[in-house]
Amino acid sequence: MKHIPRKRFGQHFLSDHAIIDGIVDAIDPRPGQPMVEIGPGLAALTQPLVERLGRLTVIELDRDLALRLRLHGQLDVIESDVLKVDFTALAQTLRDKAGQSGLKLRVVGNLPYNISTPILFHLLDHVTVVQDQHFMLQKEVIDRMVASPATADYGRLSVMLQWRYAMENVLFVPPESFDPPPRVDSAVVRMVPRAEPAPVSVPLLQELVQVAFSQRRKLLRHTLGRWLEARGFAGEFNTQRRAEEVPVTEYIALAQACG
Repeated sequence: MKHIPRKRFGQHFLSDHAIIDGIVDAIDPRPGQPMVEIGPGLAALTQPLVERLGRLTVIELDRDLALRLRLHGQLDVIESDVLKVDFTALAQTLRDKAGQSGLKLRVVGNLPYNISTPILFHLLDHVTVVQDQHFMLQKEVIDRMVASPATADYGRLSVMLQWRYAMENVLFVPPESFDPPPRVDSAVVRMVPRAEPAPVSVPLLQELVQVAFSQRRKLLRHTLGRWLEARGFAGEFNTQRRAEEVPVTEYIALAQACG
């Protein structure tokens, strides 16, 4: 029975075999590695992944698709909203099954366009149990994730993710690679957690960066400057710049100084 894509789940199913092969090659799955796929859909990526891995855990919200996936003998299906999945607990479960305490999760997926950013921030809470992440996303989101300072794409997402991950745009995916084709270009990003990230309060960094980029056309003295004054900040920070001109390292250092 043909599955009808559901708009409320943002479903666009990958159908281009050359693109699928390119994504799997970029991920480079190895037998026995604990991998989790978010939103496997019609298993276009799932099947070549599981052929290399031997076994794969998948997270699928759509009840009909989850039912289909359970018929596959090499898949462990979690029928859930990914934002409710405790990846730290999941990593522990997979480590216990494998009998290897040091194993970390490899996370992959074609993320729904409508909730891609919340998923990225949810996974940030579980980054210590993750080896790497490969996601297909809207290209404009990836452009923001990997953006350099002093560019139009550089913003809150750039700072929050680049603090914790080394990121690379690895593959362009055109709309015709999907059924139905989305109205946007897509791409695949590789995210590797930094081995020794600067220690910082994540809620404080989030607040600081959100304030900084709240009025990105204005100089920071109008936004972040007032926020720093309200906190009684006595250190040095140049607020005669716009938010996009400040590199990630300076935002981190400021958050540490305010902590």
